[in-house]
Amino acid sequence: MISTELEGKILRLHNNDKWPIGTIATHLRVHHSVVRRVLGQLNVESVPRAIRPSIADAFLPLIRTELEKYPDLTASRLYRMCKERGYQGAPDHFRTVVRGCRPRRQSEAFSRLSTLPGEQGQVDWAHFGRMKVGRIERPLVAFVLVLSQSRMIFLSFHLTQETGVFLAAHEAAFAALGGVPRVLLYDNLKSAVLERVGDHIRMNERMLAFAAHHRFEARPVGVRKGNEKGRVERAIQYVRSSFFAGTTFADLADVNAKAAEWCALVAASRRHQGDATLSVMQAWEKERKMLLPLPADRFPTHTPIGVRIGKTPYARVDGNDYTVPHAHVQRELTAFLTEKEILISSEGTVVARHDRSWGRGERVENPEHLSALWEQKRRSHAASATERLQALAPASRDFLEQMHREGNNIGGIVTSLSTCLDQYGPTSVQKAISLVLVSTRVSLAHVRQQLDRISVEAGRSAHITHVGQGDPRLKGQHVTPQSLSAWDGLGRSKE
Repeated sequence: MISTELEGKILRLHNNDKWPIGTIATHLRVHHSVVRRVLGQLNVESVPRAIRPSIADAFLPLIRTELEKYPDLTASRLYRMCKERGYQGAPDHFRTVVRGCRPRRQSEAFSRLSTLPGEQGQVDWAHFGRMKVGRIERPLVAFVLVLSQSRMIFLSFHLTQETGVFLAAHEAAFAALGGVPRVLLYDNLKSAVLERVGDHIRMNERMLAFAAHHRFEARPVGVRKGNEKGRVERAIQYVRSSFFAGTTFADLADVNAKAAEWCALVAASRRHQGDATLSVMQAWEKERKMLLPLPADRFPTHTPIGVRIGKTPYARVDGNDYTVPHAHVQRELTAFLTEKEILISSEGTVVARHDRSWGRGERVENPEHLSALWEQKRRSHAASATERLQALAPASRDFLEQMHREGNNIGGIVTSLSTCLDQYGPTSVQKAISLVLVSTRVSLAHVRQQLDRISVEAGRSAHITHVGQGDPRLKGQHVTPQSLSAWDGLGRSKE
């Protein structure tokens, strides 16, 4: 659109000053087609352009014939066909020629869709860049579920699109929205639709089982039919512009906390599109009564995968290693994944449970698994003290490196810490070393001091160790001297 003032200038220069179209376009810094359109709309006669012959004219019948048979044929393919027949022009000009010959598709008209309260919801994933986790970056994706009638939005962010996470996000959405819609619409997500061949659709079996458990219909929309789930598409655009843009987040928990607050305060308070007298929150209060109730029992949303345990007691899951009891080496086990934890099962029995790591190349270890292994190794053959120490108390790696840089006797420190492992246990040694590493005093004596404190706090007596004159625990201590007359009396009695 151009302003009325600009239209007046075009008419004045053309009618009064008799400027040609090209001169007007150059002077007013607009395209010549704009000048022609203004003159044509106001029925002002203009001098017709002289149509110059083009080297593509001889190929126009071929282009039109091929486009009639194959409307989706690309300009690059037509260019190669014409070049094989002697066309000498450039590809850029040829695309312009094809654009003028291509038959225009008739625009499809859509009717406004209306749904009953509690009848329908729409679901989709949306990509929001990447989030740094430890030393790597993970894709950040958003799960969005919107109720079609009230437009109430549920939003949560995740680092994976695994089916188990997809189903768990549904459960969180149902709990937050107060019930289950009777129909949920999906795009061609692998979490919902595994395969399409024409009108034949193969749904994800776990998705179908989940839908049957919650008594809703999982309905896929047509291919390239964004209008059929336009409400979730618009909701995602709204999330990008109103929530995500210009907001900073510390981690995944922070972004989800802010997303929940935004849904409750900002998204829920906007005006309802179907009824200007209501807010989305007010419309949802009415729709919530019509939603299906949540089932009494939960659906198992863990994602099962097979894992092979090698010669070492570690299971490789999503790029990280998780310990298992050493009795399960050289076996096939099953790992069940959620966003928060990893469960490793053998023949239906959970043998290991770990917090899930979202990094890469990390070791997640349970000291009890490794302690049992080292006890077995110690009974069969002598194991390296350093390897045992670092396996049972991983923080000792950094501690020993710092002691080495300071020129300390590493062999003596390893021997002393190995004794502490037997006296206090791996958990206490790991905790004591971790506390020392973040303090200003990094020394073996400080580790022993922390171990004594941990034992006392746990209700156990501290182990008695030799205290040297320079030990920091002696600082500020006062010892009252005692009389030795009793000892002198014992000596005289013997005489």
